[in-house]
Amino acid sequence: MSNRKQDKPTKKLVKWIVSILVILIAVVGISTFVYVNQSLQPYNVSDQSKKTVNIPEGATNRDAAIILEKSGLIKNSTIFTYWAKFNHYDGFKAGDYSLSPSMTLSDIVNSLQNGLNKATEGQIVIKEGDDIDDIATSFDKNGKFKKQDFLDLVNNKDFIKKLAEKYPNLLNGLIDRNNLRYLLEGYLYPASYDIFSYSKLEDIVTTMVDKTNQEMTPFYDQIKSQNKTVHDVLTLASLVEKEGVSDNDRAKIAGVFDNRLDQGMTLGTDISVLYALNQHKTMLSIDDTKVDSPYNLYQNKGIGPGPFAMPSESSIKAVLNPADRDQSYLYFVADLKTGKVYYSKTYDEHIATNTSLGQQN
Repeated sequence: MSNRKQDKPTKKLVKWIVSILVILIAVVGISTFVYVNQSLQPYNVSDQSKKTVNIPEGATNRDAAIILEKSGLIKNSTIFTYWAKFNHYDGFKAGDYSLSPSMTLSDIVNSLQNGLNKATEGQIVIKEGDDIDDIATSFDKNGKFKKQDFLDLVNNKDFIKKLAEKYPNLLNGLIDRNNLRYLLEGYLYPASYDIFSYSKLEDIVTTMVDKTNQEMTPFYDQIKSQNKTVHDVLTLASLVEKEGVSDNDRAKIAGVFDNRLDQGMTLGTDISVLYALNQHKTMLSIDDTKVDSPYNLYQNKGIGPGPFAMPSESSIKAVLNPADRDQSYLYFVADLKTGKVYYSKTYDEHIATNTSLGQQN
């Protein structure tokens, strides 16, 4: 028998083995592809319930992946880790997150990288015109922090000194001012602030101050060019906030205040008396307007020691861009029924307007 005849069965066997191997490799490859692809899909696309997971400080991608898999948020921690590494996803932020099994891996990574969807224990909502006592009440209702601890913190000079070092344009010289009821009155910007399980009171207040600094940054040059201070702008803006409703009226009211200040008059605003009394009243008595307080702008000239509340951007803009100063208005009164504001140049005109509205002077 020739060698050529003996080679034929051998070649057939080799081809058969190679074919089997190719098929096996293809099957394994396809199976692996399918498995990996499935592992990269949401854990359960129909389950939109929320699960809270904690990513500890210093956790690696692998650590985070194991936590996510154990929590039923991803299918395979190993594949997640390699996928994240391949896509250069890192820098996950520590904290408690509220995530859903229906979320894609990209959504989960986006949350962990940017601190989104964190599990909250409520919010502190500061409304435009709120004062420190209003905010303290919000903390009290939330229950995580004590009201008095918040009130103590906003007057803590060591804490505020550190804030001033971080935000010098906003807080420079604040701790040296006298007669302030609360040092940070007016410096906690109106917004919603989330509270997390790991939140510290100092961090929350710092975030509020940081927000104010962000919103005030576009105005710093204008304030300086007008030879004003941030503190004085916030103080006058807090009065404008309480007295006016529309942007137009706020600008006009700011103009009235400037006119009165230029003439050496008291501002005579009820808002200052209410703050001095530390009460909420609809009507003031003559005795109320005589309350002994540096905040009482019936009795004291100027704008007072500091802000009376948290002003909005609208009121800040009004103070920096007062309207109708050339009209020489020195008085204003709002119709309590319609909210329309009337402006007068003389006290007699002001009295006549009050009388026609059927309101007290």
